[in-house]
Amino acid sequence: MKQTLRFGVIVIAFFVMVSFSAIAQTGTISGKVLDEDNGDVLIGANVRVKGTTKGSVTDVSGEFKIGDVNTGSQTIVISFIGFADKEIQVSVNEGLNTDIGSVGLGSSAIGLAEVQIIASVAVDRKTPVAVSTIKQAELESKIGSQEFPEILKSTPGIYATKSGGGFGDGRVNIRGFNDENVAVLINGVPVNDMENGNVYWSNWAGLTDATRSMQVQRGLGASKVAVPSIGGTINIISKATDFEKGGNVYVATGNDAYSKVGFSLNSGLSENGWAFTLSGARTKGDGYVDGTEFLGYSYYANIAKQINDDHEVTFTAIGTKQRHGQRESNSLLIDYEESPSGIKYNPDWGYKNGEVLHVEDNFYHKPQLSLNHYWTLSDRAEISTAAYASFGTGGGGGTGGTFDKSVRTGGQYGPIDVDYFVEQNENTVDGNALAWLRASRNDHKWYGVLSSLKYDINSNLQFLGGLDFRYYKGSHFYEITDLLGADYVLNNDDINNPNRILKKGDKYNYNYDGIVLWEGVFGQFEYTKDKLSTFLSLAASNTSYSRVENFKETPDNKDSEDISFFGYQIKGGANYNLTRNHNIFANVGYFEKAPFFRNVFLSRTSNAANEDAVNEKIMSTEIGYGYRETNFTANVNIYRTQWLDKASVRSLSNGGQVFYANITGIDALHQGVEVDALYKGIKNFTFTGMLSVGDWRWQNNVQNVRIEDEDGNPLGDPINIFIDDLKVGDAAQTTAAFGVKYSADENITIGVDYNYYDNLYASFDPTSRTSENVADAWQVPAYGIFDLNLTYKLQIGDLKASIYGNIYNLADTEYVADANDGGDAANSRVYYGYGRNWNLGLKINF
Repeated sequence: MKQTLRFGVIVIAFFVMVSFSAIAQTGTISGKVLDEDNGDVLIGANVRVKGTTKGSVTDVSGEFKIGDVNTGSQTIVISFIGFADKEIQVSVNEGLNTDIGSVGLGSSAIGLAEVQIIASVAVDRKTPVAVSTIKQAELESKIGSQEFPEILKSTPGIYATKSGGGFGDGRVNIRGFNDENVAVLINGVPVNDMENGNVYWSNWAGLTDATRSMQVQRGLGASKVAVPSIGGTINIISKATDFEKGGNVYVATGNDAYSKVGFSLNSGLSENGWAFTLSGARTKGDGYVDGTEFLGYSYYANIAKQINDDHEVTFTAIGTKQRHGQRESNSLLIDYEESPSGIKYNPDWGYKNGEVLHVEDNFYHKPQLSLNHYWTLSDRAEISTAAYASFGTGGGGGTGGTFDKSVRTGGQYGPIDVDYFVEQNENTVDGNALAWLRASRNDHKWYGVLSSLKYDINSNLQFLGGLDFRYYKGSHFYEITDLLGADYVLNNDDINNPNRILKKGDKYNYNYDGIVLWEGVFGQFEYTKDKLSTFLSLAASNTSYSRVENFKETPDNKDSEDISFFGYQIKGGANYNLTRNHNIFANVGYFEKAPFFRNVFLSRTSNAANEDAVNEKIMSTEIGYGYRETNFTANVNIYRTQWLDKASVRSLSNGGQVFYANITGIDALHQGVEVDALYKGIKNFTFTGMLSVGDWRWQNNVQNVRIEDEDGNPLGDPINIFIDDLKVGDAAQTTAAFGVKYSADENITIGVDYNYYDNLYASFDPTSRTSENVADAWQVPAYGIFDLNLTYKLQIGDLKASIYGNIYNLADTEYVADANDGGDAANSRVYYGYGRNWNLGLKINF
């Protein structure tokens, strides 16, 4: 018994010694991972010890720590999506921590660093602007079947909706400003319409597959191109050609027959410096809203050539050819309640010959081509130049003649009986159409050159300057798309060709060209020393508008005069890193921007120019505070934007006659507070939160507003508009978000996001406020929605794959997302947001 006990003690002692020996022969590795191009920390980078299962993920400060690493020489591998892997030899000492310091990862793509310069990508704790960045991994996991702007909905100051609910019909507001006052850039190239500033997201449906990162700069932004943005800047950086060879295929399904198939192919860099990336996708479905079937073909190509150490050239093409039914008409709440379709009710579609016909639809194809040249002049100077072209063709559907949407089958809320109009047309004696379908066309050609020089004056001072030239010609007209069984339409709109016999494809009603010339120059000084970063930026532009009237003027008199507006901007700011954890920043700017084309030429049939058109003036100030800690980050921003001499043209109709209200001299004040935070202090969990509280109001009444007909002639006496101190409508002034992401392991991630919206006032027509002491527009009820997302990484044979699943509006909440004011809930016309909907996708990499 004693021998057995003695033997047991020896065995236990042996294992204890082995255990202590094992503990003593391990150490710890720590460090920090950065983007070597801009010094930005990389959150979520994978760090592992080669040949083992030990590893870690960088936290919100870009830092990592790996424990229990065997002593001696070890190799760690650092990887992050979009960056080239890096291996580092580390000597691990017994019981000690080996800190490898900051490690920079370089881009895995050709020309990406140069694109980020020309696109003015903001850098955390350096660029003094309020900024939020969405990386490729988050975009892939959450976008699913959402509209592209909706990926931004948990960002402070953002209000994004699906609008009518058609494919690509979404819209976005930043700090109460709609997208015509928000600069949208793809790789630094502006895409806002040159005539009206709008962004038509259906033209860019392919961006969901081609985007590498998306950065929202609220307020003045860091953009150096001579295009002032009032609300902010949406910077979209597309995928560049990777150094490594590979690709993927993607399939997805969803509610309402949603389906998507796509691919991406990357050649890798050849020995002679060539590389390319190609991707394409087909997306189709019935649409959540009745009568919004859609079909789109999107494509993206990037071809790169490394000529030598000093020169790189890339060519990029992106576009989507699509057609979709629309819900153009919003409806009263009672219409949705009584319709069998509920919130999916759409009054703008019907049947013809037993097939769905979209009375209101949208069809467009707008490829954008860009040739970029990056030239390293010296170790202190670089020139980046983008020459681009865009060719848009298409438009939106509508009706003509005596077409009456109230003629329906199956009752008041049934589909439009298009066959009725076919029968009426076929029974006419002479074949002249009584009713027909038409499209409002907007074809255009757009050419531009954007070139910038970056020059390091010394180790602390840098100069950036450049040129921004653009030419745009838009052709606008009505086009007959369906004669509905008739032979022709007799028309006298063209004074040069009276009594025309119109067939399908012919133009009528209006036909003009809008021409915009833009010349801009910009310059910026950036000073960085120790904890301080400052900048001062100046830009100037000349915008010229002219018009070619093809119907109401003779050929020798169809060209209007050129109307030019000189605009400029000056902005500056500073960021100071108080400590490793705390930073503060401030920026201020003033700019004048040219009015839009529609504010200069009010009519669709006349070259008469608006003599009252003047530059709009904007004054913006902002202060911010940031906190960065190992597991927690937070930002607080306070902004104030004063908008003076805002111009607005309201198109009105009475008895078939079109007339315009020319409103100038409107002032508005947008101010508010934004807070956002991220916490990773609990193992495997990440928490995000946001609160944005705005106070956006009109500041003055407007006297003597002229009402004019299509030819610019006054109709009656001027009116007075009373909007002083009324709330600005069309976007929620209070938004909040809370998100939780749980990573069960490196392969499974589950996320839940809650978004809340309040103080949303209906959009209203200022010309309806003609009496004093008028009330604010109808306040839409507050609402909140839950979204759920799942990412699961797996192996299929030797191939890596990912499954993406999303359920949007998990609780199936009914809510009004958009409204036009009618004074109260009963009389306001609204769009409901989507109820519960889902998407499931599989990506296989090779």
